[in-house]
Amino acid sequence: MTLTFLGTCSGTEPMPGRRHVSFTIERNGTVYWFDAGEGCSYTAHLLGIDLLAVRAIFITHCHMDHVGGLPNLLWNMRKLNGISRDKPLSGKTVQVYLPNLVTWMGIQQLLAGTEGGFSLDYKLAASDFRDGLIFSDDGFEVTALHNNHLGPPPRPNQWQSYSFRIEADDKSVVFSGDVEDIRELESLLDDCDLLLMETGHHQVEDICSYLRSSAKTVRRLGFLHHGRDILDDPEGELKKARALFGDSVFLADDGMTMEM
Repeated sequence: MTLTFLGTCSGTEPMPGRRHVSFTIERNGTVYWFDAGEGCSYTAHLLGIDLLAVRAIFITHCHMDHVGGLPNLLWNMRKLNGISRDKPLSGKTVQVYLPNLVTWMGIQQLLAGTEGGFSLDYKLAASDFRDGLIFSDDGFEVTALHNNHLGPPPRPNQWQSYSFRIEADDKSVVFSGDVEDIRELESLLDDCDLLLMETGHHQVEDICSYLRSSAKTVRRLGFLHHGRDILDDPEGELKKARALFGDSVFLADDGMTMEM
């Protein structure tokens, strides 16, 4: 699996060199997309990621810094498929997972106003989800767990914010999304190869101290969705984190790629 960070910033005003949060996982010629901050498809395309190999898109919650680039991603996929001689998306289905389908309705209305009414010769299949396994394809699995970032659900069991555990090839990645408390992730962290933890709402030393004292096995810790402290002093914050968690902690940057 190859992870590429397309955006690593929290929901701040525009920051030099950083866009809002998004990353992809490439595996066996297929691309899986996690959150879609603004400009994510622009960044991915220029980095050489094949937008026409996208199999599924997973959105943790529908705040703008996590979903603002989704319409443009879908538009770019259509554009690239239309100008491709082989039209690799034609006749296929791209899965889109969002906690809130009201947002999806708005995205559809927006795209319908573009040229050609956004007609497609492939299918976009959008669905909401609940806790548990939400996707399984060719040994690539995504499990969702709700969190309290957006508070109690408006209706029973319809939480609006989630974290994900991704498993493939005997490796596991946990993506926090935005959480109220890292303890909400506990059931996802058993035997975890990589935790991608947001810092837009947390201090790095608090996260590292919790992980060091917990009984969970987290082999590598990456911070993303960077808050003000990291944006203001990344070197100082990384030093704090490594003093507690060692050299297996890193701060993600836009365009960074890593192999699992």
